[in-house]
Amino acid sequence: MIAVIGAVLLAYGVFLESERNQDSVFIVAAICLLTYALWIGNKIFTVAMAGLALGSLVELIEILLGKHKHNKQKIDEYKHP
Repeated sequence: MIAVIGAVLLAYGVFLESERNQDSVFIVAAICLLTYALWIGNKIFTVAMAGLALGSLVELIEILLGKHKHNKQKIDEYKHP
């Protein structure tokens, strides 16, 4: 059941507009699927879900701290410091 919840949340998160909400949903989904991957003993799936959870957590922290910028914003900063 935890795998189904994780899969549904992962699919739902793709359609969210707010990056903060999307990252939060991705973290919960990845933790659910990571739990399942550990339970079935699949190493590749475990690494993938751990990476997704960690990446989403880092991005969420950057958003909350005001450090997150999109690539276009970064390019514009380099052109016009």
